[in-house]
Amino acid sequence: MKRIADSTVRRLSMYLRYLEDLDTRGQQTASSDELAHLCGTTPAQVRKDLSFFGSFGKRGLGYPVHELTAHLREILGLQREWKVIIVGAGKIGAALANYRGFRQRGFTVVGVYDHDPAKVGKAWGDATIRSMDTLAQDIQREEAPIAVLAIPAENAQAVVDQIVAAGIRAILNFAPTQISVPPHVSLKSVNMAMELEGLSFALTNAGLLDQGAA
Repeated sequence: MKRIADSTVRRLSMYLRYLEDLDTRGQQTASSDELAHLCGTTPAQVRKDLSFFGSFGKRGLGYPVHELTAHLREILGLQREWKVIIVGAGKIGAALANYRGFRQRGFTVVGVYDHDPAKVGKAWGDATIRSMDTLAQDIQREEAPIAVLAIPAENAQAVVDQIVAAGIRAILNFAPTQISVPPHVSLKSVNMAMELEGLSFALTNAGLLDQGAA
């Protein structure tokens, strides 16, 4: 299979959410036009995105909603539980640890870690804040493949090196800095200041931003 762009994966997640809603409401089929309208893209883009993974619909009949929902969950790896650790017990870490939507999508937070002894031992959601001293051994014991970083920029790379060595294979980074990972580790960074700058650009330059661009 050819390499799939991040923008395609994001759209697959959007398609899945709308299809799940349609499935819940008992709708049997959905056209590429309907999915495109719901997701803010084009019918051609919908068909192209889905074609990377097979043939799911019939011309003139649309896509079978329940079947395509199941296929997309499988494609996105949501047919199993994923164990997640959160590094950083600040405000962002707290919001993430207590977000119930993760478990609904198959992501279970198995531990939250922080350097502050005053926080260690406190319960956050279904997890307990643990000392950074146990981080590496806990990753190996829990066999958690995903880590979320919600720590200061100056500590980020050292922590990344530690958790990658312990077996983490995917990282969602909220630290406001660039970090480096080996080729076998997947990295997604969320810079909220940059996202707000994108919104300020849109407000300042109304009409110049292509909302449908990948």
